[in-house]
Amino acid sequence: MIKNIYFLLLYCASSFTLYKMIQLVFDDKPSRREILNKILLESRNITLPVSGNILIKSENFTALSLLLNHYRERIDLVYIDPPFNTMQDFFISDRRANSVSSVKEHRAYTDKMTPEKFLAFMYERLIIIHELLSVRGSLYLHIDCKTGHYVKIILDEIFGTENFINDIARIKSNPKNFYRRAWGNERDMILFYAKDSRYNIWNDIKDSINSDELARRFPKIDSQGRRYTTIPLHAPGETRDGVTGQAWRNIPVPEGRHWRTDPAEFDRLDSLGLIEWSKTGNPRIIKYADEHNGKKIQDVWTFKDPQNPVYPTEKNHDMLKLIIAQSSLPESIILDCFAGSGASLLCASELGRHWIGIDKSKQAINIMRKNLTCEYAFIELQ
Repeated sequence: MIKNIYFLLLYCASSFTLYKMIQLVFDDKPSRREILNKILLESRNITLPVSGNILIKSENFTALSLLLNHYRERIDLVYIDPPFNTMQDFFISDRRANSVSSVKEHRAYTDKMTPEKFLAFMYERLIIIHELLSVRGSLYLHIDCKTGHYVKIILDEIFGTENFINDIARIKSNPKNFYRRAWGNERDMILFYAKDSRYNIWNDIKDSINSDELARRFPKIDSQGRRYTTIPLHAPGETRDGVTGQAWRNIPVPEGRHWRTDPAEFDRLDSLGLIEWSKTGNPRIIKYADEHNGKKIQDVWTFKDPQNPVYPTEKNHDMLKLIIAQSSLPESIILDCFAGSGASLLCASELGRHWIGIDKSKQAINIMRKNLTCEYAFIELQ
């Protein structure tokens, strides 16, 4: 059973700052030295391509260990949808794929481990993934809420709490109406970490705004017919020292607030006609709708999974494209070492990225080889 969760204080040698690291303690947890020794044993003398797309049929610890020989700190994005330790077998039939099929023709994979075995399984692989990520790299780990909280603590230990970016809630299905003594479950979670949060690729993709929302958010129209809205010059929080806490044009900062920027910038905006003054002398900044580049994407997503997946637990392709587009560049290499249906590889290919996919399931490999139309090297490890 899981014994304890505790804090350790460590010095970060790169920045000479003190930060807290969280460790999860559980029975039979391997040490980092044991994992590194295991990696050395798996790093057999097999040559892998150093460029292009690669699909590997293998147990992923072995494949990841081999990748370290050529791809250490070269991977810009890892998306994984590992087993959630659901204590179920997942099957696939020749007629359709099911998450848990009643037509038990072909076993896709088994998702049955003790909690300790599962955590050790994830811990080993996440250590290698951390080594493979470039300094600008990111990890998106898809997991459910039963297991995800433990996995997050492992990620905090390996990546550092300062490199945790988001816990994304993903609406995965229609509302449930089961008879358990519990709330319905229609979401899972994606844990987003950076190798180094100062440098990770972030393309700042925005959500578009439809015409109705645009009219609501920009309700005013100026003499040229341009839609606009206005926002206060100040924001919450006091500034004890500095110009953002001082009066501007004899206008004091409201109590508990501070100016959004150096008041000298307000003089510039006013000279350009970008500050609107009310009849009572209250200034507000003008924001035009036609200069708005979209709204910030929040951490609750609605991306429902396919109703008729080609492989159990196949994920929504639009969600995968958003992740890839947001956190990688055209020259980036994308890694999915629990590739399953190959949806992430297909999406990476469609967006012009290079990819590496790993799975040990014969059914998964067959589906990927059928659906992937781009050029790639196929490697099967014993």
